[in-house]
Amino acid sequence: MDSLPVVRAADLEDSDPARAWLVEPLWARAGVGIIGGAPKCCKSWLGLDLALSVASGTPCLGRFPVADAGDVLLFMAEDSGAVVRARLAGLCRHRGIDFALLPIHVITAPVLRLDLEIDQRRLAETVRRFAPRVLLLDPFVRLHRIDENNSGDVSALLAYLRALQREHDVAIVVVHHARENPAPGVAPGQGLRGSGDFHAWGDSNLYLRRQKGDLGLAIEHRAAPAAAPLTLALAGSDEGNPHLEVVDGRRPVDPVATLDLDAQVVLTLSDGGPLSREDLRAALRVRNERLGGALQRLAAQGRIRRHGDRWVHPATSVPSPDSL
Repeated sequence: MDSLPVVRAADLEDSDPARAWLVEPLWARAGVGIIGGAPKCCKSWLGLDLALSVASGTPCLGRFPVADAGDVLLFMAEDSGAVVRARLAGLCRHRGIDFALLPIHVITAPVLRLDLEIDQRRLAETVRRFAPRVLLLDPFVRLHRIDENNSGDVSALLAYLRALQREHDVAIVVVHHARENPAPGVAPGQGLRGSGDFHAWGDSNLYLRRQKGDLGLAIEHRAAPAAAPLTLALAGSDEGNPHLEVVDGRRPVDPVATLDLDAQVVLTLSDGGPLSREDLRAALRVRNERLGGALQRLAAQGRIRRHGDRWVHPATSVPSPDSL
């Protein structure tokens, strides 16, 4: 029987900083991930802005440079072709782009079921044919008939998309709904509807959230520091060129700052754990007594756990001392 391919760690290919980004600092080159948010949070607008930016080489949200421009492939399950065309045409008018020359290709199949092997093969062949830089799938709920709370079913579908990304060197952006009223203390990624596999899967994730009339954007990466949160607005509707833009001069909607201490502990551990109590105090700038009470409450609720002298999020895998 053939063995698995193995190389020495020192012989692995070096990462190239110049090829780290698709759109800096919003999306990793050839990265998979989620654009998440509650209904009516402009998730599709953000997905189309990202897609058009990559196809045209113009800055995403009018600000963030595209590092790896190229063709784009879309499947917009909830919008008619006329709606998709109108939205893209308005974005092109806003940026002064010739819509007719834009290398965006739209999958027009009425149904795409990625839990079915035949549709998986059809999508893979379409990606092979067009070789896009980005595949945008909007929304996840229309791509299957599995139980989104079943970790095994979700994991299998996301594994297919990961394999597609690796085989074709394509960024895959999946629009997915978040809970409208997440429980207090839930980090943005943990607020996604269904299995926790969605949060763990992404190389880059963008989370939209409305708060007191403002639309906040939180950015998350697996292998790079997150950029500061932004405040966005849907502008240009009166001129017939609706588009998202960054709102300057307004305090960003920070998903961490708006949470209570328990929530900040959970979010900090989910993003950077395991951490000691001293590390948490330094990160959160909180008195030791208050932090101790939060740790006790969260541990009793099962929302964090202790590993030696450190605290971890339940989803964090920590090797045992015997395995080191």
